[in-house]
Amino acid sequence: MHRIDELNPEVLTHVSGKSHTLQGWDESEPIPICTSNVSNKMPRGYTSSNTSVHFMNYHFVWCPEYRRKVIVDDVETRLQDIIRNTAGENNREIIALETMPDHVHLLIKADPTITPNNIIARIKGRSSIILSNEFSTLTSRLPTLWTRSCFVSTHGQVLLSPTILNALTCK
Repeated sequence: MHRIDELNPEVLTHVSGKSHTLQGWDESEPIPICTSNVSNKMPRGYTSSNTSVHFMNYHFVWCPEYRRKVIVDDVETRLQDIIRNTAGENNREIIALETMPDHVHLLIKADPTITPNNIIARIKGRSSIILSNEFSTLTSRLPTLWTRSCFVSTHGQVLLSPTILNALTCK
């Protein structure tokens, strides 16, 4: 088996912007070879890598231990900063972030290769450590800042545009 970049360029015949046909390989029918499976005109919101096209958003909801109303004033502001910084460090895009005194809603765009429990574990873990160190009132009222549980739901596009279908099928 040969990689496409190892083949003689004279053997390849250009068919369309997305595929090539290998001719004269073994005197049989031409073999379509996909050289690029991602279109340059990606619909809004879609992300692509070398091997996939995806639109993956996660909606997380979590709350402090005992559902205490501790996310107020400076704690609320600092928590939002921590969440934004943590998401930015890990190349995730925050679509919406809303904090209530007793729970947090986060809608975040992420790569599907990262599991949702890893995303939320990093955010909850980092925010718990930083907030507990900076606000002593939190540690006096709560043994740990967050409950072990959270709600997560996926949100994504259902209909694929012709651009995406062409990119995936390599006509």
